[in-house]
Amino acid sequence: AGTFDMGCTTAQQADERCRSDESPVHTVTLTHDFYMGETEVTQEEYQAVMGTNPSGFSSCGSTCPVESITWHEAAEYANAISLLDGLTECFSCVDGECSTPESPYTCDGYRLPTEAEWEYAARGGTDYLYAGSNTLDDVGWDEFNASYKTHPVAQKIPNDLGLYDMSGNVWEW
Repeated sequence: AGTFDMGCTTAQQADERCRSDESPVHTVTLTHDFYMGETEVTQEEYQAVMGTNPSGFSSCGSTCPVESITWHEAAEYANAISLLDGLTECFSCVDGECSTPESPYTCDGYRLPTEAEWEYAARGGTDYLYAGSNTLDDVGWDEFNASYKTHPVAQKIPNDLGLYDMSGNVWEW
């Protein structure tokens, strides 16, 4: 839980990396604590639970992030690992279509973070341009340093909360 300024902050505006949907900056208070995995879900983790690896970069190796899945498939994965750990499913899914819980805090299972939770976790209490640094090469893979492919998770430095790959490697929702 905590309070932070969400949106394109002054430091980011000066670097001209803001998108139109990131303004205006506004104060957000998260009233519930939450946990987040320290890396993206790997292809190996996804395949072990779901029985398939839909990744376009499957030659990258089992420690690369799973990609090429829909939001609905990510929600189904969250439900599946919840059941494996004896927890309550958070998403209602029927025929490959999932809906978000009315309140994300009503279930004890795994779920995707809200947009505010994701940004709070990515910022890690800082106002860097990227999650953990003002220099993208320190914390993330992008089209210029990644040779247009994904890389194994946790190869760059983590942000101040110990989370890896919050900037780059694959797109998050």
